[in-house]
Amino acid sequence: MTQRVLTGITTTGTPHLGNYVGAIRPAIAASRESGVESFFFLADYHALIKCDEPDRIERSRLEIAATWLAAGLDTQRVTFYRQSDIPETTELTWLLTCVTAKGQMNRAHAYKAATDANEAAGEDIDANISMGLYSYPILMAADILLFNAHRVPVGRDQVQHIEMARDVAQRFNHLFGRGRELFVLPRAEVEEDVATLPGLDGRKMSKSYDNTIPLFEGGPKALKEAVARIVTDSRLPGEAKDPDGSSLVTIHDAFASTEQRAALRADLRAGLAWGEAKARSVALIESHVGPMRARYEELMAHPERVEEALLEGARKARAVALPLMRELRDAVGLRAMVAVSRPAAKQAPARAAGKALPEFKQYRENGLFFFKLTAADDRVLLQSAGLAEGREAGGWVKRLKTEGAAALAEAPVQRGEGVDAAEVEAALSALVAAQA
Repeated sequence: MTQRVLTGITTTGTPHLGNYVGAIRPAIAASRESGVESFFFLADYHALIKCDEPDRIERSRLEIAATWLAAGLDTQRVTFYRQSDIPETTELTWLLTCVTAKGQMNRAHAYKAATDANEAAGEDIDANISMGLYSYPILMAADILLFNAHRVPVGRDQVQHIEMARDVAQRFNHLFGRGRELFVLPRAEVEEDVATLPGLDGRKMSKSYDNTIPLFEGGPKALKEAVARIVTDSRLPGEAKDPDGSSLVTIHDAFASTEQRAALRADLRAGLAWGEAKARSVALIESHVGPMRARYEELMAHPERVEEALLEGARKARAVALPLMRELRDAVGLRAMVAVSRPAAKQAPARAAGKALPEFKQYRENGLFFFKLTAADDRVLLQSAGLAEGREAGGWVKRLKTEGAAALAEAPVQRGEGVDAAEVEAALSALVAAQA
């Protein structure tokens, strides 16, 4: 069975070496596995939650898309698209919003962290918290459920959002599925073994710490300068050095073969200078990154090629999304207004000699309620006594229509002038037959 795997990439920055090793490279490798149908998207709607700089959003979308393409993402094998090119995403977001409990959103980690920070600062609990931040787990659920992804590779901090997507999908299936599973229940795939590169200062490589090594930006010169700033110990050339726990060695190993790793460790223990180790690491990284950088720079110089790839990806994505959305719209009752066939009206039994059925008539007079049974020629066949309540009169009419002459003995009625019992019984029998 083919497994759908979906990965979103937030568009708020420029990729660095840590992004490549920890996310881009393993995701592209996974997309080449057999039995996998991969969806990669630029999460530019999500980016709007945390960034209000349009130029930065625009630039980041181009840089990130060009990076993934330059790194070897095969758009013939995967569906690569912008979130904002898929209008079905926002439509599904609303359908899911309508079945998502507010209490569930109150427990979302990002919202809780923001309210806790406000409370600690003595601010109003919801100060500076947008509805985008509050409800973005629903948008994330729509991203996943729109393509019925089976697996969603995420960091451990995102597992809660996948669980929320499962809960919302289950509720939607229960309310509108009518025995069908409209949504697949996605599974979080926590990548415990994904490499996390240290930055220049030894902490996790992150733009937040300003300790990153550029992937493509600035070319070979920027790469060399960044590696030169990696913090090492103070041991001099010729002194034995411990490679274990060294940020430089960890970064080197992310690109090295088994033999290259062993060689650097042996040389460091034999007294290799840190400067020489850094130069060796730069050369190794450049051998991997250099060819990709050339493709990246070509794409950045021709953004229309990136645009074309994304639009083609959007066409592929919408070919999947549109049929599902039609099914979901129908499921919730948002259907086309067309003529609906109705059961044929019950045919009255054939009337003897073409005559109309006798008819009961109810009326009120002097504060009392009456009913009478009249023939087709308006002769009164039965006349009731005056009754205190209209519902009592209605009740007797109902009994006479359904029970016929059997109810006459108890009914508060008398025959009309010149009417015999046989004619009354025949009239009531005709009404009983009409009810059948």
